[in-house]
Amino acid sequence: MTDESEAPAAARSDVRQISDSRVLAALTHPVRRRLLDVLKADGAATVGLLAERTGQAVGNVSHHLKVLAGADLIEEAPELARDRRERWWRLTPGNLRWVRADFENDPVAEAVAEAAGSLQLERQAGLVRAWPAVRSEYDPQWHEGCAVATETWLRLTPEEARELAADLVAVLERWAARSVPEDGRERESVFAFAHSVPARP
Repeated sequence: MTDESEAPAAARSDVRQISDSRVLAALTHPVRRRLLDVLKADGAATVGLLAERTGQAVGNVSHHLKVLAGADLIEEAPELARDRRERWWRLTPGNLRWVRADFENDPVAEAVAEAAGSLQLERQAGLVRAWPAVRSEYDPQWHEGCAVATETWLRLTPEEARELAADLVAVLERWAARSVPEDGRERESVFAFAHSVPARP
């Protein structure tokens, strides 16, 4: 599914490189991003289930699903429907990638990419900031060592920075692509993200 990034995409058939600003705008709208997150974490769902899980009105969810489907970010799952009226939605297969450089020749597209990057960071930081407030709702075994914050300063060439970015993406993709073991153990959804950027102390 959707795991947008500014890191360069590996040459793999399951990675869709986004270069259309309309698709990027559809992907990063806060409500639509939340719907995509629920579909990623919980699997296929109906409009009603998505409305319940996100706290959005059914009509609003339906509107945003149409936008996501129009951008080929989700698709119908007709085999899950119990009758002709019931419609299930799932993520389209594969991972999504985008890089700001693909949007630099058009001022409008560049503005969309800039806003998308900002919204992405706000969403990621917001999920991390929420952890202390919800920590007590989790079993104590989740309290120690399951959430991590780490950082370092490195001296790199552009080529080395790209190699680091690819390494970070590969670690997360390895975990995202694994088949969840059917061992009867209860598993929680875990949000993981990584950033590396040129900066000065």
